Order: sequence, then structure tokens, then C-alpha cells
Amino acid sequence: MTRAPVLGELAVLDDVGPPRRGRAYPAAGATSALLLPAALLLGGLVLWPVLRTVHASVTTDGRWVGAAHFRAALDAPDTAAVVGRTVLWALLVPAVVTGLGYLLAAASRRSQEGGLVRLILVVPIALPLVVTGVTFRLMYDPDPTRGLATLLAARVTGRSAEDAPQLLGPGLVTVALMSAFIWAWVGLAVLVFRAALDRVPSSLADAVRAHGGGRRHVLWDAQWRPLLLRTFAVVFALVAVGTSRTFDLILVMAPGSVRDEAAVLALRVWQTSGGTTTGEGAALGVVWLVAVAAGMLVAALFVRQAWPPPRPAEPEPEAQPANVPPPRLFRLIAAGAAVAWLIPLGVLVATSLHRPVDAAAEHWWSAPLSLDSYRDVLGGSELWRALTFTLLLATVVTAAVVVVALLAAYPLAWLTGPAAQATGLLLMAASIVPVQVIAGPVNEVLGVVLSSGTARGLALVHLALGVPFAVLVLRNAFADLPAEQVRGARLGGRHWWGTLRRLARHNRSAIVAVSVLEFVQVWNDLVVGLLFSGPEAAPLGLFLAGQTRGFVANSGALATGSVIASVLPVLLVVLARRHLVAGLVAGGVR
Repeated sequence: MTRAPVLGELAVLDDVGPPRRGRAYPAAGATSALLLPAALLLGGLVLWPVLRTVHASVTTDGRWVGAAHFRAALDAPDTAAVVGRTVLWALLVPAVVTGLGYLLAAASRRSQEGGLVRLILVVPIALPLVVTGVTFRLMYDPDPTRGLATLLAARVTGRSAEDAPQLLGPGLVTVALMSAFIWAWVGLAVLVFRAALDRVPSSLADAVRAHGGGRRHVLWDAQWRPLLLRTFAVVFALVAVGTSRTFDLILVMAPGSVRDEAAVLALRVWQTSGGTTTGEGAALGVVWLVAVAAGMLVAALFVRQAWPPPRPAEPEPEAQPANVPPPRLFRLIAAGAAVAWLIPLGVLVATSLHRPVDAAAEHWWSAPLSLDSYRDVLGGSELWRALTFTLLLATVVTAAVVVVALLAAYPLAWLTGPAAQATGLLLMAASIVPVQVIAGPVNEVLGVVLSSGTARGLALVHLALGVPFAVLVLRNAFADLPAEQVRGARLGGRHWWGTLRRLARHNRSAIVAVSVLEFVQVWNDLVVGLLFSGPEAAPLGLFLAGQTRGFVANSGALATGSVIASVLPVLLVVLARRHLVAGLVAGGVR
């Protein structure tokens, strides 16, 4: 859009439209200023630490040693088993989550109980992985007088209570951890598949049936081939990346005696180097980083498309979902899944409603109910201090992430062709960098700016880790806007900030999605707090994890603290679930 004098009056010449879509808005000077905050954060706290880790993996005290650290790290005892478990997590768990998510999404459509089923399945998404770990450790307690799953396993196998299968023992601990992760992530897959299924035009299924196709042909030709196959790839890739962040779950749920038998690269890198930069730790981090980057590139190949996506000349009629209800068996499966998903939550809440002594020594299903655990926990100052600090931290970080991401997404949204694709890949890569890999160099940076171990340093790390994904979603959401809305925003805004403000109004769902996800991410965090917090900056996740050291004795207080810590994120995700799906679909990773 340009302004020029015409017959003595200032006229606005509208040059917005598909042919001019690639023109950078705003001007080059303002673009540099808008990108500067995000560039400083990503350069100083993501890119430089990655390069520093790579350098540390091939040097010792500045002296080149080549692959020596890699050989030492990979030849260490159990490293092959750790890598194998990491691969198993990255392949098996996403396959189960994706398949089960699709099945439950299809089974809960167009039925009276479908909304309630989906609501129940969504709740675990919002729980901190620390809370998920506490919940399943209570269920899988090796003592059948406390562990419901252990008691049921003993009865199913016909064994005595003393010989009951040890679900948290060396042989089954990985299976137990995977079951907890699947329970926590299936709801996200259900939401995404439900949104995809609702966008399948009913005319496709009608056309397949008109040509004599059965239910199997409708599934393949009217759902999977046109839309769901790509959705499957997106969900699989998302969960696969998520499995690289199972650190919280393993640290809390796996007893110390079997932690090595459950270790994956996320845990081994931390065990090797912690918050420092060491040669072998850096080498393992580089191996992990390469594996995650390779997975990201494969996912990008599956979901690649032109950018921005081409728009039809005329608006298409809204797709109406077919009114064919799912089979009765499917509806029963969905109802059964909802009941199963409620059991862990019931165990957590029931344990919290007992006296601390009863929670540690008796069946939670037989001991008398009491609010003593809540009185003890709420009467102390530690939980309140952690809650207050985490609330303030999550609010400040979320506001800063949204502002920085909006400023950066605005100029990036108008890139086209290879520049847009390269920007998307870089943002995706920055989004999936495991924080354990760069912990040492990040602590070095924080030490330089006098922020190491402080609340300011913790906020900076969360900000740097949250910005890439937020920019990616908002950039895609801006570029997805119809040209008419862009034209209206530019005509109504005299300056770029006016245009940005008007464009942001059209992307409320994407902004809400970014805000809720970032808030919940900071609120639920353990690993960032463990690596970068100090005595005066202890977040909620770190407080809960600290209580697990005496797990049985503290089970009542742990369950109570976990319930209290889960209320706010669950409310946010449940209330904003439609915005979450709409925002992520509108600004999906392409």
C-alpha cells in the first residue's frame, strides 16, 4: 500500500493482492527492528549454545580430539541400550498414540456421549508430566496394598500379593512409562483427528457409496487419501518429537533403583553433564540433536506444500460431515476408553483425600476420607511460594513470548518460495532443540549477563525456548489470512503497528493457542527449572519433584500438591480447547 498526492489530495493506492503477496511488510528498516528481539534470543540462547555444544564434542580444553568423545560416550556401559530405548520410544509410542487417537476420534463423533468422552481425554494433556508420573507411580506401586494396577495384575495372573508382577521393576518399567505417556498424549491426537474428520466433505463419502463402495472404501478413498494420511504424519511427528522430552516422566515415575534400566538419551545427557559442558555429554547431546533434526526433516517431507498455500478463486461451500453414526462397537470402545482414562485421575484424587498416614500405609479404596493432607499442604509456606512464583513466571513469560512472536511473525509472514520454506525449517529446528543438550552453554551465557540461577535467567530461557514455536504458528496464521482481510487491515492502519493490530484481531484463535500452550508449558515445566533455577527461583515442578524422594511417606502430600498444581492448566486447556485446535490448524506447521 502506498500513499501519493492525486489532484492535491492524499490518495491511498491499494497494492495488496495475490500478485503482490511476496512484498515485505513493513519496510526493510522496520523489519530489522521487529526481528531483532527474536534474533537476539534465538542467537544467544539457542544457536550459539548449539554451536558451543558441537565444538565441545570434538575438543578438550580447546584442543581438537575429533571423534574421541563420541567413541568414549558410545562405548560406555548401557549406551547402546539407552539409544535403543530412545528409538523405541520415537517409533512405538507415536504409532500407538496416533492409531488410538484416530480410533477414539472416529468413535466419539456424532454420538450423545462423544463430547463427554473427548472432554475426559483432553484433561491429561494439561497435566504436568510430573503429575502424570506421580499418578502412575501411585497406580503401579509394587505393594498391592497401595498399587491398584499391581493388585489387579496379581489377580489376573493368579499370583499371590508377594509374587505380583512388578510394573516398576527392571523388566516392565519402560512399558509402564510408555503407558503413562500414551495416557497423557492421546487426547491431543483425538482433538487433531476430530478437527480433520470434521473437514472431510460428506460429498466424498456419498460419491464412494454411490459407486458401490463399502465402509472400508469410504475410510480409504474419502478420508485417508484426501486428508487423514497427512494428518496422521503430522500427529506422528508431533508425538515423536514429544517423546524426546520424557525427562520429567522418567525422573519422577521410575524408582531410583531402576532408573538406569529406563534411561533414554534425555536422561543420560543430564546424568553425564548436568548443567555443565563436558566432552562426553556434549557428544551424546550432538547424537541426540542429529536424531531429532533428522526426524524433523522426515516429517517436513511428509507434510511439505507450497507456501503460502494456494487459495481457490471462489470460496468453497462449507463441508458438511456425513450423518452416518459410528458402529455401536466403536461407541462402546470410546465409552470404555473414557472410563479407563478416569481411573488414574480417580486414584490421584482419592489418595489426596486421605490422611498422610493412611495414604502411605493403607488401601486408598478402603481408608476413611479426610482433608488432612490438604490442610497440611496448604498450611505450609513452600507450596504457596512455589505457586506464586510459577504463576508470576508463566504470566510474564507468556506475555513476552506473544509480543516478541507477533513482532517477528508479522514481517516473516509475507515471505514466499525458498525463503519461506527455509524460515519454517529453521523455526521448527529451534523449537525442538532439547534443552539438556545446550544447558552448559546457556548457563555460560546467563553467567555473562549476571542472570545465572535467578528468576530473570529462568524467564530468559523459557522465553528463548518458547519464541520459535510461537513465531512459527503466528507466521503461518498471518500468511493464511485471505487477501481481503490483509487489504482491509492495511487500508485501516496508517502505520505498520496499526496494520499488525488489525491483523492480530483476525488471528485471535492462533494468539489464544500460543498463549495457553506457552503458559501451560512454563507452569508444567521441570527440566528448565532443574537446570537453571536457583534458591530464590524454585518453580512448582521442581517443588513437586523434590517431594518424590520419600515417595511412599509423602504420597498423601504429593497427591494433594499434584491436584492443586493441575487445576489451573486443566481449566485453561478445557476452556480454550476449541481455540487451541482452530489456532493450530490455521497456523499449522507446514
